[in-house]
Amino acid sequence: MARIILFNKPFGVLSQFTDARSPSPRPTLSAYIDVPGVYPAGRLDRDSEGLLVLTDDGGLQARIADPRHKLPKTYLVQVEGAPNDGDLTPLRKGVTLNDGPTQPAIVRLIDPPALWDRDPPVRFRKSVPDHWLEITIKEGRNRQVRRMTAHIGFPTLRLVRARIGDWTLEGLASGSWRDAPEQP
Repeated sequence: MARIILFNKPFGVLSQFTDARSPSPRPTLSAYIDVPGVYPAGRLDRDSEGLLVLTDDGGLQARIADPRHKLPKTYLVQVEGAPNDGDLTPLRKGVTLNDGPTQPAIVRLIDPPALWDRDPPVRFRKSVPDHWLEITIKEGRNRQVRRMTAHIGFPTLRLVRARIGDWTLEGLASGSWRDAPEQP
């Protein structure tokens, strides 16, 4: 049976176990997870937070990460500005980014979620409002959600992946992990 680990990746941590950068390596998964033989299924950028699934099963790893399997991924996204429902329509239809069109996303405005404090905190400007969106996509291109929100004029300030398929971040503090059952 495959081992599956759900990890709440903090801001600033690389989605890998080592960093070849010299002279000062950046924080990696090895600072949080001491389980041999597991590897991330997909990735989160260093400046993104939230759910990362790790497994020791290469086939499962590929199914989770490969967009051909259409596993939905849900993000909580703090954006600069005050989008209205009409501003989000292009995301629901799919937008064309520099690497081609995106598939339609499920997008809705949400109240600010109850999240852990981020270190460093998101910059705050009195003169510029910010709002939260919940965005679900079935792709996973490089920095896709950030590029999508920028494309419609609302740059991302904070990005937290909350769900991958049926796996959620629920009950996981930033920097903590737990074993999880395999999805059906």
